[in-house]
Amino acid sequence: MAIERIRRVPLREVWPHEAHNFTTWLAQNLDVLNDDLGIDLDNSTVQREVSAGAFNVDLVVEDENGETVVIENQLGRSDHDHLGKILTYVAALDASVAVWIVGEPRPEHVRAVSWLNDSSPISFYLFKIEAIRIGDSPAAPLLTLIVGPSEEGKEIASVKREQSERHHARRAFFDALLTHARGVTDLHAGRSPSSGPYVAGSSGQPGVNLKYGVTQHGTSVIVWIDRGPQWPGWNEAVYEHLLSRRSEIESAFGAPLEWHAKEGNRSRKLIHLIDKGGWQDEDRWPEAISATVDAMVRLEAAIRPHLAEAAKRATAALDKAAIADS
Repeated sequence: MAIERIRRVPLREVWPHEAHNFTTWLAQNLDVLNDDLGIDLDNSTVQREVSAGAFNVDLVVEDENGETVVIENQLGRSDHDHLGKILTYVAALDASVAVWIVGEPRPEHVRAVSWLNDSSPISFYLFKIEAIRIGDSPAAPLLTLIVGPSEEGKEIASVKREQSERHHARRAFFDALLTHARGVTDLHAGRSPSSGPYVAGSSGQPGVNLKYGVTQHGTSVIVWIDRGPQWPGWNEAVYEHLLSRRSEIESAFGAPLEWHAKEGNRSRKLIHLIDKGGWQDEDRWPEAISATVDAMVRLEAAIRPHLAEAAKRATAALDKAAIADS
């Protein structure tokens, strides 16, 4: 039995003109993409040269769910110009899938498409198109999927987007909070907004910070006692002294505090939670910020008469222990 070899044929011999020949052929044979895309394209919805601002998309089609798919063809080597056009088309047409078919995918564009899949909710596909013959057979297309989205990649992209949105919202919240605080108190003066869950300020005592906290739907003010990994005994001694003055501190503050001394954690905390709204509740920010800044002012005033003495006693106790061990 004779076995023929596959011969590759120059693309321009099969499709002399990219738009007139290849795009026309693809519009009539969209099913060649279905298996690799994992979706069915609706042939009845295909449109050619759809306007997207100053550019025209080669093909626009809907999938079985009615989502928009944009297809850009390039019979030569992939280039930055076509990559930029694809991103423009996706944004202009609110597409959920982008397909880029090229004659020769360059490594930098393979990496770029992979990055897009890991960083956005859009599904990007990069195909290599070749033309082949077997013996004297007519030329046939050979489409090879170079890059496509994965379920794992989309999960990673979703997490990244959620993190980005959370970080942006927290920074905006703390920016508004610190702006308001500057008109009320010098506490946290000069501090910058954070994208994390806390903004710290000095209590005037090394090892003791006054922190604002924010969650999705709440805020907090915290006395955070942590002088560092070499000072767990100091942290505990300061905390114990403040705890011995609990009734005075809470009376001056005007509300109970949560006292946290978790075993195995060197830091100690005094916390007051506020349920006026958090970073997701933008419409409630003015109320939440006002209540949070007011609570911080009261908390700092409540601990101030006791903090210096607590630090002094803690340092003295450690010095005494060091002498006894020497």
